[in-house]
Amino acid sequence: MHNNVVQLIRELRRESRRENKKNLIGAWSEKDRLNGEIVDSFVIILRTPGCKWAKISGCSMCGYYNDTSPNITEEDLMTQIEEAKKKYRGEKMVKIYTSGSFLDDNEVPERVQREMLDQFSDAERVIVETRPEFIREKKLEMIKEYGNVMIALGLESANDETLLFRINKGFLVRHYVAAAEKLKEKKVPIKSYVLLKPPFMTETEAIKEAIDTIKFASKYSETISLNPMNIQRNTLVEYLWSRGEYRAPWLWSVVEILKRTYGIDEVISYPTAGGTRRGAHNCGKCDEKVLKGIYEFSWHQDISYLEDLNCKCREKWEKIVKFGEYFWDYTIEKN
Repeated sequence: MHNNVVQLIRELRRESRRENKKNLIGAWSEKDRLNGEIVDSFVIILRTPGCKWAKISGCSMCGYYNDTSPNITEEDLMTQIEEAKKKYRGEKMVKIYTSGSFLDDNEVPERVQREMLDQFSDAERVIVETRPEFIREKKLEMIKEYGNVMIALGLESANDETLLFRINKGFLVRHYVAAAEKLKEKKVPIKSYVLLKPPFMTETEAIKEAIDTIKFASKYSETISLNPMNIQRNTLVEYLWSRGEYRAPWLWSVVEILKRTYGIDEVISYPTAGGTRRGAHNCGKCDEKVLKGIYEFSWHQDISYLEDLNCKCREKWEKIVKFGEYFWDYTIEKN
């Protein structure tokens, strides 16, 4: 079964139309949480040659390769840094995203890594993402030089079966642990990503696994980001969703997890595409109100923002969680 899934992922990616662009994907300002305060954060999305793992096989839910270009050069990346810096307004937090790993020299050459960190060295915190295999001694020394860098690791699940057969992540829990322990030894802060509802899981199973993963990741992390699945183009998850065999998680599930992990660690959630059919959603009538509660909770870490959220659709969600969702037909929810 696993080989069939990998083959399908590869076929879907071959169908993707890649435009030969070299410009920055995006840069904007948004609110986030830093040292117990709500601050403005500057988000940068670099266009790179793409994730190393995506070129080999790729994760079942990740469509970020759609925004990559195989012809991106080191100079193109340096130009993107200049483009981003022009939009920077002194935000305290800077979040740098690529389609893969910022610390992968083949995706982002070391000269570009250093230039990016130099350009934002005055920020209180700079967050960069990487896969565990790129946490090496040389990179740790570079990170320590700056003193303001947080490393974000996409653990997704503390269940090896999920990592292997549902996400096709390309590493196991022990690889995350090895990287996290190296970072902790060097006193580099860690942000861990937890994925809510990988494919081939019921809503009930997904809730339990997300809670278990948050508890596990809290041993290593300063911040944990609960990321509800969003359905991206040319992915296995989109293929299942288009056939009515997958539904993005309920916002009620996000609320439930945040409530049940409150006090374990600083757990935040900013659902991508929340309130749409491709993102975490409820019935449509209550989505805006519930999303607001989730965001306010994430910024303030005050559980009162999750109380008194209600809607008639919650009864349906409760039945799905209690009895399973094998008899629900999600084809009517497609865009």
